Amino acid sequence: MTVEYYDPRAEQMAAPQPYELKADLTGPVTLGLLANGFPDSDTFLEKVEAALAPKLPQARFRHFNKGNASIVVKDEMLSDIASDCTALICAYGH
Repeated sequence: MTVEYYDPRAEQMAAPQPYELKADLTGPVTLGLLANGFPDSDTFLEKVEAALAPKLPQARFRHFNKGNASIVVKDEMLSDIASDCTALICAYGH
């Protein structure tokens, strides 16, 4: 009996395009960290901050939590993020 294995990944149809960060992180910045509300999404973002802080000593971090993964960010929170944050990192925990 012959066993055949199939690779379920499709062939790449488009060439990858490198991501270019649009935020200037070379000076003082405020990075928003948005948890989606699933358990541990905020804990994960605390670890993200701990990893980024030594690499971005000039950065200040603000934590946000939607509190409910099934809703969009409320207007008030979105306004707060947009007015105070240079960039935003979103996390999905579960």
